[in-house]
Amino acid sequence: MKTLKILFNTSLLCLSVILWVACKDQKKEDSPNIIYILADDLGYAELGCYGQEKIETPNLDALASNGMLFTQHYSGAPVCAPSRCVLLTGKHLGHAQIRGNDEWKERGDVWNFEAMAKNPNLEGQRPLKPGTKTIGRLLQSAGYETAIVGKWGLGAPLTEGIPNKQGFDFFFGYNCQRQAHTFFPVHLWKDTTKILLNNKMVPPRTKLPKNANIFDSDSYKDFWLTDYSAELMQKEVLNFIRDNKDQPFFMYYASPVPHVPIQAPPKWVDYYLEKFGDEDPYVGDKGYFPHRYPHAGYAAMVSYLDEQVGEIVGLLKDLGLYENTIIMFSSDNGPSYVGGTDSPWFDSAKPFKSEAGWGKGNLTEGGIRIPMIVQWPGKIEKGKETNLISAFYDVLPTLCDIAGINKPSDIDGISFLPTLLSKEDQQFHDFLYWEFPESGGQQAVRMGKWKGIRKNIKKDSLRIQLYNLEEDIRELNDVSSQNPQIVKAIETIFKNEHEIAELEKFRMTALDR
Repeated sequence: MKTLKILFNTSLLCLSVILWVACKDQKKEDSPNIIYILADDLGYAELGCYGQEKIETPNLDALASNGMLFTQHYSGAPVCAPSRCVLLTGKHLGHAQIRGNDEWKERGDVWNFEAMAKNPNLEGQRPLKPGTKTIGRLLQSAGYETAIVGKWGLGAPLTEGIPNKQGFDFFFGYNCQRQAHTFFPVHLWKDTTKILLNNKMVPPRTKLPKNANIFDSDSYKDFWLTDYSAELMQKEVLNFIRDNKDQPFFMYYASPVPHVPIQAPPKWVDYYLEKFGDEDPYVGDKGYFPHRYPHAGYAAMVSYLDEQVGEIVGLLKDLGLYENTIIMFSSDNGPSYVGGTDSPWFDSAKPFKSEAGWGKGNLTEGGIRIPMIVQWPGKIEKGKETNLISAFYDVLPTLCDIAGINKPSDIDGISFLPTLLSKEDQQFHDFLYWEFPESGGQQAVRMGKWKGIRKNIKKDSLRIQLYNLEEDIRELNDVSSQNPQIVKAIETIFKNEHEIAELEKFRMTALDR
């Protein structure tokens, strides 16, 4: 009898273990790993799968071939910090807390890099409010281990806005977007610990030595040092994946690449130097560090990012995680036009205009329409392309649906999960909305084929320019006078979607009257 009781109890224990393992496996199957890779200042057409002809991106092209490519996806804003705020909170710029780049100058000399190295109170941007419902915090509630590696820009080191207080279990990288103006900083952050690097202090905006030979590569030696931040970050991404292979994880990889300065691995620069041939140097007259071979150097940056994506995919396959991992890839805004980049030469925003006034920093198509690729093996049909009109604030509700959790009620986004799964129940936006207190003050609406935009709001200009994107993709022919009813509808959207910004820095008097 005693033997039978032992056998019965042992059987119950075995059954419990089996059920626990089965439930764990089921939970893991129901909770796919999520990797969201955000490039920095990557133009709409700087990938081969989007028509780039000079820069090679085989790994990202493969990602598109094995997944879905979005042709009408938009960033949250035309510059870094507000775009990331929109992404993480699911709120457009009329409702978002952070609506522009704010370096928080009231604290002191925030552009003094030597002072910042000594005093973390001078680092970072204005913080997200405590308890903000970020993607990270929501996915934590669903049992995900969450991480951000790369550039944060949403809260200085000693504030409530740091990643570890905004829904992320792990953080490694730049807290401050100004620090990211060099790929060889003197420190990075790991959670709340400052990690000192083996780099001497070379402040951004440092120029070539006087009387330097601009055609001699040795003149540029101070701009390639020892600890390369992009490489260190990649190692942390791969380590996080390895460490969390047995549980659902969310990796937000906010890469600083290919944002200037141009500082790319020499092997890639050499590759493109051979491909493009010799060229004139960039001597630093348009900001950031000089570079001996700017075209080769910029192409090298993009190909290096592509190489890193390939390493991530390879690791997922090695660990048996590939089939149960969603990879999303996008960019925070359109291409830059400073620091030695040459967007017209690369046709970086094709078919849109990308030069100064049309790319980064502007609500034109070249400034906010960005690449978006999603791969989910076995769920998304290979080689799919969608013209769904979508934006950064749709990512949060999409990830909530994937994780099986409720979406916040105060967001502006719509889940695009039905589109990913080729289902018929996709909901659509009546319009997309942006406002931007920089570059003179701007507002924009995308409504079907129509694009309405206001410029120079801070000079009391509320005139609406109107473009038919089906006929005028480059936004060259203002048709507002021929379509007064469309203009009136967009004017109503401008009024209804704008809330007075909580932070005075982001207010536009003409909109708040």
